[in-house]
Amino acid sequence: MSLVDLINQSSADQLTTVTQKSDSLGKEDFLQLLVAQMKNQDPLDPLKNEDFIAQLAQFNSLEQMMNLNKNFEQLNAMQMLTQSAALIGKGVAWYDADGNVQSGGVSSVEIISGIPTLMVGDQQVAVSDIFAITNL
Repeated sequence: MSLVDLINQSSADQLTTVTQKSDSLGKEDFLQLLVAQMKNQDPLDPLKNEDFIAQLAQFNSLEQMMNLNKNFEQLNAMQMLTQSAALIGKGVAWYDADGNVQSGGVSSVEIISGIPTLMVGDQQVAVSDIFAITNL
């Protein structure tokens, strides 16, 4: 597939693609900027091959960094789950909503909205609320 075909395909795709609003630029945004730049370039002073290759390298770097960030997020979630699972069978103490000290044994761990939550009896306790851990 030639470069012209890729540009035409990308232009057609961008007309039919529904994009989600995001606070940061992503791969699609970068590609759309590149295609718009190529469409609107001065025919008497076209984009040099070196410039185009540099932009493609930046695009590739952006994609790799986004994949790396996704992998780090997954690794962090697994690490939090593993650390929280180590509390199963341990006694924990925390402050409840009224400021009273509560304590009990951890029976299980759940991830709720990305936050490790311990099941202590019939109560759900965020790991961040715990101030003491004891052996049962």
